Parts: sequence; structure tokens; C-alpha cells
Amino acid sequence: MHDLVIRGGTVVDGTGAAKFVADVAIDGGLITAVGPDLPKGKQEIDVAGKIVAPGWVDIHTHYDGQATWDQEMAPSSWHGVTTVIMGNCGVGFAPAKPDKHDWLIGLMEGVEDIPGTALAEGMTWNWETFPEYLDELERLPRTIDIGTHVPHGAVRAYVMDERGARNDTPTEHEIARMSAIVEDGLRAGALGFSTSRTILHKSVDGELVPGTNATKEELIGIGRAMGRVGYGVFEMASDLKRDWNEFAWMGDLSRETGLPVTFAALQSIAKELPLDEQIAEMRIQNAKGANIVAQIALRGNGIVMAWQATLHPFRFRPAWREIVNLPWDQQLARLKDPSFKQKMLAQENQFPKSDLIGLITVIAGGWSVQYAMGPGFDYEPTQADTIKARAQAAGVSPEEYAYDLLTQEDGKGLIYFPILNYADGNLNFLEALQKADDTVNSLSDGGAHCGSICDAASPTFLLQHWVRDRKGARISLEHAVKRQCRDTALLYGLSDRGVIAPGYLADINVIDIDKLKLGKPWLAFDLPAGGKRLLQKAEGYVCTIKSGEVTFKDGLYQGVHPGRLIRGPQRAPMTMAAE
Repeated sequence: MHDLVIRGGTVVDGTGAAKFVADVAIDGGLITAVGPDLPKGKQEIDVAGKIVAPGWVDIHTHYDGQATWDQEMAPSSWHGVTTVIMGNCGVGFAPAKPDKHDWLIGLMEGVEDIPGTALAEGMTWNWETFPEYLDELERLPRTIDIGTHVPHGAVRAYVMDERGARNDTPTEHEIARMSAIVEDGLRAGALGFSTSRTILHKSVDGELVPGTNATKEELIGIGRAMGRVGYGVFEMASDLKRDWNEFAWMGDLSRETGLPVTFAALQSIAKELPLDEQIAEMRIQNAKGANIVAQIALRGNGIVMAWQATLHPFRFRPAWREIVNLPWDQQLARLKDPSFKQKMLAQENQFPKSDLIGLITVIAGGWSVQYAMGPGFDYEPTQADTIKARAQAAGVSPEEYAYDLLTQEDGKGLIYFPILNYADGNLNFLEALQKADDTVNSLSDGGAHCGSICDAASPTFLLQHWVRDRKGARISLEHAVKRQCRDTALLYGLSDRGVIAPGYLADINVIDIDKLKLGKPWLAFDLPAGGKRLLQKAEGYVCTIKSGEVTFKDGLYQGVHPGRLIRGPQRAPMTMAAE
């Protein structure tokens, strides 16, 4: 008798093959049989008419702090994710000298908009080296499996102290020390190394992430650690400046080590290379034997603006500064006061000095690229949905429309501003990239940008929008499932998951595809020290199963924690490896 049988569902197995109706049997945390009329299980779940798919593998998250205290791992776990890779973009919390704790928190807070107070209260810092950090992560079971990168920023600060934080050029000896630390991290179980090379990533004090201006000698020197170990992914977020010639050194590193290099491929004001040129440059290197993989987002990387969020269009007006430090109930009372509203709307913005002044200006008044966000919001909105168009239809100024929208529902109104990946006002450019073998679905930033972005729901969005509801070209369910479980898993050497077949991990989603629906985001204040974060739930997940245990049922957390720390690549099941 099997431990668990998922009975009569429509299996989308993760390989891209056509869906089929079958039972799925689970024993000891593994899938043991897939087929019709399987023997009875100690526990059975009747899922006739529902989709049975592998658990999602999200390779771009920032749960580095949260994973040390939180077992539920929301919001990613709410959206069918059963494996996350964190430590992306060169930021993380190990290695860490005792006098660098606050500095590393400030770096994460600035880059990833994770409340520093929450990190300071939530983390124990029971580690110094990266292997010790992995040991600490291993002590706490969770709803999902977690894997890690060794982050460049922390390594640089550990080896070079203030010089590393200032982005000074390292000596050959310092490069060798950094490389040795990365090697130790990988041998202890890290899945790769990450770095950041974009001006959008700054500490809470406005300093660039260590490594932003690193030379190719430093990057390749550190990356060689992966070659010595024999596995690992080199992950990077970069502005891709032309004079840096990024793709040349990425190609050299990949060819020398035989390992993948992956980068965030986005339409971005910070990138000199348009997205089509990024892809073209990558393919030139791959044609010469490199293995460079572009990480693509599934929708516009959108700031969600609200009165209590990190950003909103009136943040730079003097009237806002009058109330910014008041308790929320007092803020709301002032915002609802007609005289205060009139004063706010009559004022000019007072912008800070910043090299991101263009972006700041659009946040404060880009009404033609900001969208009214309500229930059932379409993340591929049209010009008719812009604040400008809605205001014209209502016969008011865009400023007044935006103010009233944010003040709705006792100040819980939302405005969507897709800062990246929406230059064309649609997602058509992603149609071809979704089908390409040298791209991978990514960039959810789960656990990060707590007060401004809510893209951890990307796996649900892929099925709801790209498979079922999109008005333009769509992709098949089989392909969509493969994109966010098998493809992502294989990039990081996790060959034991992402497929529904005997021998694989029993990480499974049961989905009512007709009822699948994203809820409206909301701001919660449930992090340690009352830290805020944007959250978004979904309807339509009948259950999520991790290693054979039901972790979520009809969206409800079941309080079981079969998830573990992943140490290094994971082999495919012997039965599959032999084929």
C-alpha cells in the first residue's frame, strides 16, 4: 500500500510532453509510480479534472534572512513553489565578521528593500563563515527546499574590509582569498556565486554594492572557484555597459570552467544594451562554446505604489514630509482631510539630488505609464488603464485621480508602475523568449522589495495570464510547466526534481486551472519588529505537496515542514539516469 496516491488527475509531467490522465503514487517522499489504476494508498486525494504538475523551482529569490527564522516561507510557498535559490545579486549574510552585521543588513535593505529592523530582530547571526551559515540554515525545517549562492558583496567586505565596501580594486592576493572563500562555500553546499553590477543596487546609505565596478580579472578569478569544484552557477545583475564588454568575459569564464553563467535580461533604463542586443551578444558567445543563460521576467517588473508602501507619487511633496513620521491612523486622517489634499495637490515636487533623477521624476508624475490597480488587475494593462486616461475620462487632473485612488479603501488603494520590461506597453517581446532554450523564467525576487514589488506570484501569473487569459499569443500549459520546474531545476544541477516520474522528489502541485486567480496585493506588517511587506495570494491551488507531505491545502498552510537545505547538485533518480 502506497503512502499517498493522487488519484485520477491530468498529469503535466514537467518534461514538456503532452498531458495525460493518471494516478501518482508516493512513498517515502518520492514518486514511486505513475499510471492508471494504481494500488490503494494509506492516504488518497481524488483530483479528477485537476492538473497535477511538479512543484515550481524559483531560482531568483532573496530569503537569505527570512529563511533563518521563518518556516512557512511565504509568499513564494503560497504560489506552488517548492524550491527556491537565494543569495542572488551579490547580497547576503555570509561570510560575516561580527562588526559587519549592521553593514550587511544595510546593504540588503538598500538593494532589496527588506526592512532592516526586521532583519536585525529576526536573525541570530550564529555564523561567521559561509559553511557555518549553511549549518545554521540546515537547523530549521521549512515548507520548501532552499539553495544558496555565495554573495560577492559579503565576500568582498570579509576579505577587504572598508576597501571592499568602497569598491576599491583588490590585489591578486585578495582575489585569491575571495576565490578560496567561494570554493569553500561551494564545497559546503552552495549552488553558485552571485554579483551585482548595476547602479540600481545601493545600500541604505546610497553606496554601490561591493563588486559593482569589479574588473574582469576579479570576476574570472573568483569564478574559477566553481571550475575547481566542478559545479556551480555564476549569477549576475548588471547594467551591461558597453565598455565593460560583459559578454566577452562571461563567455571566457563559461568556456574555461565548463559551467553556466546567467544574467538578468531586462528592458531597463539602466542598461545601455537594448534587450535584443543582450540576447544577440549572448548567442554570439554561446556559438563559440559558452553556456550563458538569460534570466527573463514574466511580466513588467512593477512597483506597487501605496500610501504605506516604499514609494508613491506624492513622496517628494512638502506636505507628505509633514506627516511621514506620524502613526498610520493620523496619516490617514490627514490624507482624508480636503484641505490637506488641496495643499498637497497644489505643491511642486522637491526632488533629492540623485543619479536616478529620471526614474524619480517618473515615479512622481509619470501618469501615462502608471496604472490604476484594482481587483482582477490585468498585468498587461493598456493605455486606457493609465492614470492619465482614467483621469481624463473622470474629468479631473491625473494628480487628483491618483490621490483619490490611493486613498480608497481607507488608504489601501494601489497604483502599478512597471519600471522594467514594459517599454512597449505590452509583453509581446517575451513571446519568443519564452520559447527559447537559452532563456529561463526567473526574477521573481521572492522575499525582497517588500514595500514596492510583489512578483513572488510569478509562477501563478504564468499559468493564469500566459496560458489561460492573455489576449495576445499564449503558450501551452505543458511548456509553461516545464519552464518553471524542470528548466530552472536543471540550470542549478537539481536533477532530482521538476518531473513527475518514478524516483523523483514528490514535489507536486494540484491545480484547478479554471479557478486559478491572483488576489489583490496588500501590505502586511508581519515581519519581525512589525516590518512591512507586500503579499499576494492565489485561488486555485488544490494542494501543494513537498517531499510527499501536503504543505498547503486550498491555500491554507498545513504546519508541516518537509523542506530542507540543498547542498550541492542533486543526482537524477538511478532509474532515469540509466535510460
